[in-house]
Amino acid sequence: MSKKGAFICIEGLDGCGKTTQAKLLAKKLGKSHSAVYTAEPSRGKIGTYIRKSYLYGEKRLSSVLEALLFAADRIEHVETEVLPALNEGRLVISDRYVYSSLAYQGAAGLSLEWIKKVNEHALQPDLAVFIDVNPNTVMSRLKPKKSVMENLETQQKVREIYLEFVEKGSLTRINGDKPQNEVAKEVYEVVTKFLNAPR
Repeated sequence: MSKKGAFICIEGLDGCGKTTQAKLLAKKLGKSHSAVYTAEPSRGKIGTYIRKSYLYGEKRLSSVLEALLFAADRIEHVETEVLPALNEGRLVISDRYVYSSLAYQGAAGLSLEWIKKVNEHALQPDLAVFIDVNPNTVMSRLKPKKSVMENLETQQKVREIYLEFVEKGSLTRINGDKPQNEVAKEVYEVVTKFLNAPR
């Protein structure tokens, strides 16, 4: 297996289990690689602001402001966490990345082309995985204190956009409705197949 660094993103609806799967993946890959788990919103200044001041507020910001905030956090995330790790030859497993902006702000009505434009300086992931779970299922899993994006209508629209990227081949779909250990096994198989392929 190559020791070259790679940037792998795990995407999905809120409550789909992607955080658990991203952490399990980083731990398992860590047995044969130097792997690091990271997430968006990031631990940087902008990401911290998003989590503390906005995600659990009374209502959503305008979709344009949302997209710009997440894009700014993404650049800080890449510059301070992702690129330094990749330059050391590490595998970076990110819990959410640019597809989250495309899906969530796209579901809010923004042009996907415009969202791509404001994220054009963000590093392209080497592999992006979508853990697909029924929106009704994820709603039943979410905590009583939900974020401003955690409602059924939003999650249904978000899933539709994610599936469009699956059809285009940008995202690799994994059935997240299976038991956690089966999902983890499939995620690991998809990622190791990619890492073992010539790059």
